[in-house]
Amino acid sequence: MLGIDQFLPNNMTETIAELPKEPLTGKVLLKKVDELRHLTRREKAKYCGYYRVKGERMRINVSDFMDAVLLAKGVAIDNARDGRGREPTYRVSVHRNGQIVIGAAYTQKMGLKPGDEFEIKPGYKHIHLTQVDRSLNGVVPADEE
Repeated sequence: MLGIDQFLPNNMTETIAELPKEPLTGKVLLKKVDELRHLTRREKAKYCGYYRVKGERMRINVSDFMDAVLLAKGVAIDNARDGRGREPTYRVSVHRNGQIVIGAAYTQKMGLKPGDEFEIKPGYKHIHLTQVDRSLNGVVPADEE
């Protein structure tokens, strides 16, 4: 069976001590990824420090590596969460008491603050919420009606 060191230049054969202790980020990460373009994604993640050693096994974290590469390239990754580790689903259900609660992930994403007001317009099978512009003293512009 062929080992990874057979595909690497002599200066790339390593021991754990020679691998980065901390994951690379930013421009340094992009430069290293470019240098390692001939390797697989998993191998690139390893040589850029996206690994951990557990016992005698090395575990490569390809997901964090890819997120870091995207971030280094300026691609925003949407990690909207509601503080409890859940991802927003853009669905709600009516509670027993008849209330519908919109989670914090949505209000934070919209930049809403306590006290912001909304006009409620019920429809046949929908509800429209329109934020009331306080500068208009609660009057909704004609083009929004």
